[in-house]
Amino acid sequence: MAPIASAGEAMANETQERQTAVALLELWGTGQQRPGLPVSDMASAYRIAGYIRSLREARGDRVVGRKIGFSNTSIWPLYAVDRPIWNYVWETTVRPASEGRATLSLDPFSEPRIEPEIVFQLARTPEPGMNEAALLGCIDRVALGFEIVQSVFPGWKFSAPAATAAFGLHGALVLGPWSEIGDNGPGWADRLHDFSVTLFKNGAAVETGHARNVLGGPLTALRFLVEAVGQEGAGPQLQAGEIVTTGTLTDAHVISQGETWSADLEGLDLGGLQVAFS
Repeated sequence: MAPIASAGEAMANETQERQTAVALLELWGTGQQRPGLPVSDMASAYRIAGYIRSLREARGDRVVGRKIGFSNTSIWPLYAVDRPIWNYVWETTVRPASEGRATLSLDPFSEPRIEPEIVFQLARTPEPGMNEAALLGCIDRVALGFEIVQSVFPGWKFSAPAATAAFGLHGALVLGPWSEIGDNGPGWADRLHDFSVTLFKNGAAVETGHARNVLGGPLTALRFLVEAVGQEGAGPQLQAGEIVTTGTLTDAHVISQGETWSADLEGLDLGGLQVAFS
């Protein structure tokens, strides 16, 4: 059994976590990086994320959803992580793509990369213990999105706790047009477990990913999130109206100014998505 921290040690840990939250938020939007910020474990990481949420809300920003990171288990060895993570999506980080097209400046981001992801919008509050059929019943709409991820740690070198604390690597979410679930829940359940996406850079195919890459499917990834939020105790449970981006279907690919990236789905009729980076 781990030793119980004294009141003094607990206070020192809290002070350090709050200082780390401030230091991370100072990097937000600057494109700058900083190695070596102390994040001891996942519990500490989620507390830091909670402090960052409070600081951002005090500035007038608003949480509109959550993001799941590292749900694609095939890329864990590339980033030296061993578990999925989650963090917040903000009103100021969502970029709706008009008719499936968007333009985005990369100036605010550090070492940005692009990830094609399935995004849900919740109609009802999901609860821990729900199976995937019940979770599908909580979803109102589905979209294809590009999450722009970034690393405030040079060279994308970090631990899972550090990545979690540092915004969950979230930078922005380019959101494609929504499709309503409607009354065809069972049909969506099948398609959400068996589709593929092809990612293109300047019109040339880069990689094809499959639904199974995100913990077996986007619904499975959502189930992880619902359970993880309850277990970690670092933030409120998901609520109706929130959006959830379920994790990258491919590897996260390096992006640069002047490039245009797009994605096409097969087996899931959500339309394509394109973003030009300036």
